[in-house]
Amino acid sequence: MEELEQGLLMQPWSWLQLAENPLLAKAYITKQGYALLVSDLQQVWHEQVDTSVVSQRAKELNKRLTAPPAAFLCHLDNLLRPLLKDTTHPSEAIFSCDRVAEALILRVRSELSGLPFYWNFHCILASPSLVSQHLIRPLMGMSLALQCHVKELATLLRMKDLEIQDYQESGAMLSRGRLKTEPFEEDAFLEQFMVEKLPEACSIGNGRPFVMHLQSLYVAVTKQEVQVEQKRQGTGNTQTSSSTSPQPTDNQLPSQPEQPVSSAPALSVLEKEPLALRRELSCQRSRGRSHGGSSVNLLWAQLLRMYQKNSSTSHG
Repeated sequence: MEELEQGLLMQPWSWLQLAENPLLAKAYITKQGYALLVSDLQQVWHEQVDTSVVSQRAKELNKRLTAPPAAFLCHLDNLLRPLLKDTTHPSEAIFSCDRVAEALILRVRSELSGLPFYWNFHCILASPSLVSQHLIRPLMGMSLALQCHVKELATLLRMKDLEIQDYQESGAMLSRGRLKTEPFEEDAFLEQFMVEKLPEACSIGNGRPFVMHLQSLYVAVTKQEVQVEQKRQGTGNTQTSSSTSPQPTDNQLPSQPEQPVSSAPALSVLEKEPLALRRELSCQRSRGRSHGGSSVNLLWAQLLRMYQKNSSTSHG
């Protein structure tokens, strides 16, 4: 996964209240380029550029400004950071957006070195795989994490009820009656939640509740996704490296090339490498003596007779 893609994935979503309409956005900027993702909860737009595009666009929009791409990227980072990260310090730039066909253009106007600075983010519709990577998969992961969280809390409540029951059976009395609670019943709780709390909990609105309350969990889930992908790629690289360039071990002879079919009798491996065979048989005989086993000695005798038979046949 490239640096820009990985960096953008681990960024939290921010809520932008522009004059036209609210948007969800996330951005990641480095000296090598930037990646931007924007959504109105109906569509998702994306732009990712490198320094060559930054340099060309800067020349088109800011003819009076001359600077390396890294300087423009740094300035864009300074403009976007307060907008996306720190609402208490509003950005000095003015942002607006236009929709042209299926594209979204996010316009920025500010100053750089005392001169007007303009920038346009040209965002196109994001691919289905990108939407899945930044929204569908993280939201599924968050749902599973929250479900596990609820199960853990339900288990803890049941343990607390058992603890209270033990206190009561030991004669303990509650000093303040208003603190008395009924034993926790998970099924009844879930049924009541579905009726009373679910409509309010599912009020997505313009996306602001998701941004305000769940971004720490979103970042944790996406970081886990990145770590899993890195481990998978590392394992794949290791397996590919070991399979493409295998190294013979001390106890493994290099494989022999396949012998061509011909009328002349082919020499057996036993005749080709008697020294190697004797060393191997000697090692096996010594291992047999060390373990006191007669089966190894028998194997040695059989192999020796095979070698003598093949040797006499090939020379006869």
